[in-house]
Amino acid sequence: MSISNLTPRVVRIYQADRPNGVDDLDLGLRQTFDPAPQPAALDPLPLVGTMQDDVPLELIEYGHADNLPAARDNVFLIVPIEVALALHPRRADLLVTHDEVTTSDGTVIGYRSLAQPT
Repeated sequence: MSISNLTPRVVRIYQADRPNGVDDLDLGLRQTFDPAPQPAALDPLPLVGTMQDDVPLELIEYGHADNLPAARDNVFLIVPIEVALALHPRRADLLVTHDEVTTSDGTVIGYRSLAQPT
């Protein structure tokens, strides 16, 4: 099994017991996934435009993504959550980050796990 990161940033996975509020990036670090040169992103398809109370209202289909390779056996892809949710349940190979790890000022530096939307 292999995992590729199709997000625009480094994904750090930490031990489950890694506490929040610690500024040390290496404490409890299990694995790092470097970002893809061209990350996966939603490619919304506009269907209809109307007006509602003088406000433009668009009907959009969100089941499409750019820079997302075809599914392959034993290959999982870390993607932005909006991509995974838009393509669920058609793509069982998409993973998202889960359970944030934060520094003392609340900055997200990684995650304790990856998740598969169901």
